[in-house]
Amino acid sequence: MDIKILDEADIAKMHIAGRLAAEVLEMIEPHVKAGVTTGELDTIMQDFIENQQHAISACLGYHGYPKATCISVNEVVCHGIPGIQHLHNGDIVNIDVTVIKDGYYGDTSKMFRVGEVSPRNHKLCKCAQESLYAALKAVKPGVPLSIIGDTIQPIADKEGFSVVRDYCGHGISTEFHTEPCVLHYKNSASRNIILQKGMSFTIEPMINAGTWKCKVNKKNGWTVTTADKQPSAQYEHTLIITDDGCEITTHRSDENEISPVFHN
Repeated sequence: MDIKILDEADIAKMHIAGRLAAEVLEMIEPHVKAGVTTGELDTIMQDFIENQQHAISACLGYHGYPKATCISVNEVVCHGIPGIQHLHNGDIVNIDVTVIKDGYYGDTSKMFRVGEVSPRNHKLCKCAQESLYAALKAVKPGVPLSIIGDTIQPIADKEGFSVVRDYCGHGISTEFHTEPCVLHYKNSASRNIILQKGMSFTIEPMINAGTWKCKVNKKNGWTVTTADKQPSAQYEHTLIITDDGCEITTHRSDENEISPVFHN
């Protein structure tokens, strides 16, 4: 398995790309409200990336993907294609943004709550975020990659939720998706991969209210929904393994509950 180890110059550029991706989510926050279409949100973000940040959307044109971002509403697990869909009070919305700057990638997503959401959906979003944070706190050099799934699954299980198995986190630096494949559920496949300083990858647990099983829209070939139409939530960060923990390149200014740097 070929896992790239980043040097100081790589890491500095990863932080720049990550900060830009985080800024897109910070910028779009006030626009995510009832009545707006997902296509309108995508247009705002694409304009910001291209004309304000002078960067590139990694999603636009990727294997034919038609938009600059992925916007996944309610039962959509991931890869929701922005379009004419209006947001409504009570919706939960994941916005996934990947920015390329000077050849380096920053990949991140977060949940937005439109108006008043149900207690169950609020708990679902909170569970997805807390499971990500717990995994970030667990990673460091010398531990197996499987610690991520070992950490996340019990958090979801405790709440009666499930962890999606069909999609994973991924290595990232000068390419969008590379090794390692980061599984978010308990598994033996990644126990032999030992984390090292300089590794860079995403952690992006997708937590479903019902079954973990998913299906892909046959018409567009992208949009993934839960098999039982129950809602799903996801948070994602790009991180780099350090001497004794990790740095989050995509840390947002609204994340007061976690530090951009973890020491273990």
